[in-house]
Formats: sequence, C-alpha cells, structure tokens
Amino acid sequence: MSEITEDDLHAYVDGVLPVDRRLAVEAWLAAHPADQARVRAWQAQNRSLHEAFDAVLNEPLPLDLVRVASAKRTRSWPVWQVAAAVTALACTGLLGYGIGIQGQSTTTEYAALPRDAALAHVVFSPEQRHPVEVGAQHADHLVSWLSKRLGHELHAPDFRAQGFELLGGRLLSGQGGPVAQFMYEDGQSRRVTLYVRRDGAGQADTGFRHAREDGVEVFYWVDRDLGYALSGAIDQAEMSRLADAAYRQIGH
Repeated sequence: MSEITEDDLHAYVDGVLPVDRRLAVEAWLAAHPADQARVRAWQAQNRSLHEAFDAVLNEPLPLDLVRVASAKRTRSWPVWQVAAAVTALACTGLLGYGIGIQGQSTTTEYAALPRDAALAHVVFSPEQRHPVEVGAQHADHLVSWLSKRLGHELHAPDFRAQGFELLGGRLLSGQGGPVAQFMYEDGQSRRVTLYVRRDGAGQADTGFRHAREDGVEVFYWVDRDLGYALSGAIDQAEMSRLADAAYRQIGH
C-alpha cells in the first residue's frame, strides 16, 4: 500500500481526491485507526462549520455595498478585483456590516445595471461547488421562488439551441430590492448569467444596449417593469445571439 500523506487525508475530507486515490486513502484508514480518528474529527468539524455559517454565506449578496465600495474607494480597480474583495468579505462574515451604507452615485440606477450584473457574474460564475442556490433539476421551484421574491412573474430562457444548459439560479440583494440571477453553462464550461431586477428608475421599455465591463460582455434592456442584463466573458457576437434569444422568449 502506498504511503498516504496528511495532504491526502485533508483532500479526502474535502472530497477532492480522484476515485483511485480516494480508494487508496480508505484502505489506509481501515488499517490505521489513529488516522481514521483524525479524519472523523475533521469531518465533524466541517459539519459544525457548515451548520454555523452556511446560512450566512447563502444570504443574498448586497450589491449596493459593492457599488459604494467601487465608487468611493476602489474606482481604479477592475471588476474582478472588486468581486474578489466582496467574496473575501463575505467569507469572513464582514459583508453584512455595510448593508446599511448608502452612497452617492454619479450614474443613474439604470446605467448601473450592467456593472452590477457584471459584478454578480464575476463573483458567482467561477464557483465550482456552489455556483447556484437552486439547481436546474428544480427549475420550476426556482422560477416560482424568485418570482415570488421579486413580486413579478419571471421566466428562465431556454438556451439549449445555442448550446447552453441551465445550471440553476440564486437570489441576490440589489440597491432597489431583491435580484434574481440565472446561470447557464455550455459544453466548454463557459458560463453566462442573466441578472433580473425590478426596474426602479421609471424607465420605459428599451431595446438592447451593450456594455463591456473589464472583459465581461453585458447586453441589457428593460421590459415591463423588469431590468435584464445578460453577462458573459465570451465573444460579443455570441452574447448578442444569446441576448436576442432571451429577449424573444421573455415576451417579444
């Protein structure tokens, strides 16, 4: 039996070992009671941490705080650095401290839509273990839940014809209230997100507008009291086709 290192044991507890190595670790643990006891203690600790903090980590992300931080203190930072800072704050439990902060913005609420959507995309699209709160296997529940929270009937566009499958979605917290995010992935593991909020700026229905936020392509529009923004770090022409599909399916 090959020697099992402490790194192997930690990786086993974290569930990131390939199958052959996991089986080797399990055989090792069966023959080494002391290591087995350590692994069980680590697993119990992980469960305790999840029970204590998962509810906090799954709270809606207050993107209004991100906007304030970006506008007032990190104006020169690219989107990905702001997103990384927000993620770090969330993981340390400090994010909630700033939920009540209000700041002045030189942009209108509608103009901020693409940047907020890009920030949400950059924060969540790289996630491998928890990219969404509710998976696509519960799509009906997901749409019903998000519709109820936004107070408006929502639809999750079908991008299968364009090669993207629905992964699921999550609830976020924007400056004007709850925000829905739907996430999609193609066979190359590329992800796009559709960000939907109640439009509070009194905008009339609009056609497509396009923005590029530090490498993230965003197509956005307003339709019947809802603001939509489709974001992805992929080719602009392909994003335009996806946005057109979403626009037609949602009500046009």
